[in-house]
Amino acid sequence: MSAIKRIVLHGHTLGTGEEALALNPTVPRALIFLLSPANSSGTRARQLVSPRAQFDLAQRLRLTGAPLGEIFSFISGLYFRGKLTYARKFAGPSPDPAIRIITPAAGLLSPSTLVTLESLREITSGLVDPDLPAYREPLDRDARELQATLHPDAHVVLLGSIATTKYVGPLLQIFGERLVFPAEFVGRGDMSRGGLLLRASRSGTSLNYIPVLGAQRSGGRPPKLKKLKSKISKCAKRGAPKP
Repeated sequence: MSAIKRIVLHGHTLGTGEEALALNPTVPRALIFLLSPANSSGTRARQLVSPRAQFDLAQRLRLTGAPLGEIFSFISGLYFRGKLTYARKFAGPSPDPAIRIITPAAGLLSPSTLVTLESLREITSGLVDPDLPAYREPLDRDARELQATLHPDAHVVLLGSIATTKYVGPLLQIFGERLVFPAEFVGRGDMSRGGLLLRASRSGTSLNYIPVLGAQRSGGRPPKLKKLKSKISKCAKRGAPKP
């Protein structure tokens, strides 16, 4: 990748391979964040949906519903929580309207969407595979609707896997040059990305966004992040019931 020139506009650091992207700082939704979903087949997901679970989130999920962002943050206590924390930090004073969660079977949903146990199972059913209509059709529908509402200067930040085509392929077809991602994601695994996002949220310094189109999206593993000393590492474990 060629050298990246960077500028800072309204608190966001941006760059491209040749020239800096120009976001209009007067546009309230200059950045829209798309978050990949949490893995709903892991240990914490099974704990959450267990009929024996008595902790607060599990009870709300069964009885009244709970926000999708809170559910996925519990299921993925580092990576998804890092994505949502980061997006809310840099999306503006009322962040959730500028954040959408990519789902396996329900297109793009706001993190504040109330979800019951039954609807959670529907939302997370199936595979994230661009060749499957159950994933692709709702995603394409919602992405086109979002594209139609964007200001001409707005950009869409993908916080998810950028090395494969499962998100990049469909989204690039719709958003084109608007679609950007953090350059620091290249070469990092999920846990490293989660830690990186939480550190950026804490420091108040956004990552460097570059266009997906034409970018080098895979590479060597960067140096390990230094361990956080305080509450972030503990917070990832908080609320997790014993198996």
